[in-house]
Parts: sequence; C-alpha cells; structure tokens
Amino acid sequence: MLMRRRTQIPDWTSYLAHRAAAAQDPRLSRFFTAGAPAPETPIGEAPLVALDMETTGLDARRNSIVSIGLVPFTLGRIAVTERRYWIVRPRRTLNAESVTFHHITHADIANAPELGDILEDLLDALAGRLAVVHYRHIERPFLDVAVKARLGEGVVYPMIDTMSLEARIHRQSLVARFKRWIGRPPASIRLFDSRARYGLPPYQGHHALTDALATAELLQAQIAHHYSPETPVGTIWS
Repeated sequence: MLMRRRTQIPDWTSYLAHRAAAAQDPRLSRFFTAGAPAPETPIGEAPLVALDMETTGLDARRNSIVSIGLVPFTLGRIAVTERRYWIVRPRRTLNAESVTFHHITHADIANAPELGDILEDLLDALAGRLAVVHYRHIERPFLDVAVKARLGEGVVYPMIDTMSLEARIHRQSLVARFKRWIGRPPASIRLFDSRARYGLPPYQGHHALTDALATAELLQAQIAHHYSPETPVGTIWS
C-alpha cells in the first residue's frame, strides 16, 4: 500500500458553495450548486468523469480548445454509452503543428460549434462528478480561461490528476529519489507509458475521447495497485 503524503487538503466544499452563491450565470450556478463529493468520500463511492481536451498549444491564454472528451465512470464500471465528444471551432486559426499533433483539420472545424454553444451541455455533464485528468495543468486552466472569456466568470473545481499520482510513486518516493541519486533516469509519467506499467493496452493518443477513456482505466489501475476503494478522495485530488 502506498504511503500517504501529509498534504493540506484544499477546502473545495466551501469554495464550491461560495461560487454557487456568487455565480451570476445560471449555467455556472447550476454547476457549482451540484458541488463535488465530500473529501472523506471513499473513491470507490465517488461519481467520476474522465476529461480530456485537445488544444492548439499549451498556453491557455494564447491557444484554444479544439476538442473535448468525457467518459463517466466508477472504479467498477466505465459508462462508455454515456460518453460525450465535441469538436469545437477555436477562436484562433489552426496551425500546421497543432493539426499534425491532434489530427483535427480546418475541414473538421468548419461547421463545428463554438465552445459557447456546447458550454451548457459540458457543464451539466461535469456537474456533481469528480473530474479525472492526466495533467491538470492543461484541462483546468484552458476551461477556466475559455469559460471566463464567454461568461465573465471562470470555473475552477477539484480534479484527480493521474499524472500527479504517478509522480508520487515514480518521481517523489524514496525509491525513486534513490534511483535518480545513482544516476538512473526518471520514469516517464506520460499517459502511454503510465498505462504500460499496469499492463493496460496501448491506445492511439491525442484524441480527446480516447485519452479520456485511457485516463479512466489508468485511475482504476492506480487505485487497485497503490490505494484502495476506501481511500478518501480528499487525499488524492488537487
């Protein structure tokens, strides 16, 4: 069993309640009112949703979201039939590098909705569930900036970051630090390599829906190997 780090648990419950009372837009009010599982909720009882986005770059203030994938799940079941996937038209022109990376072309976005057009559906699909991502420093700031640009209010909420969980084990543990001290390179914590460590099948990456599914499966494997269904969500969310 993985030793838990003594870290301060963010008071997401109070934050979400405050945002629910202060939100001006009814879509955001509904989202924040739904809240999130309490920090003491066992991960095995928490409603989860894997979230992935493809973007035109890595800077949330200069680049745009081009696709979003969502897959609701629990530790025991992945609700593939409830998956959601959107290609959205970015406010900035696609560049050749981003097209090569995520394979979403000018033709794909020509008749795609603008993010604001699907925002209500997206927020409703996320509401009340604990979002699971692989590298929260993409999904969290990109969605916050995009929502703020359209509604005048941002959206920040708790997430479980499967990359962060891998880092705890393979970058920050005493064993990992010793391996670095003797000159061994750090383990990769990218989604593809992280899945391989648990014997999960390889998927074609850089598709928002496929990567969301891959992230859901990865969290299930991480909990099975290093935690337990009784692990409080507040000890692993960010």
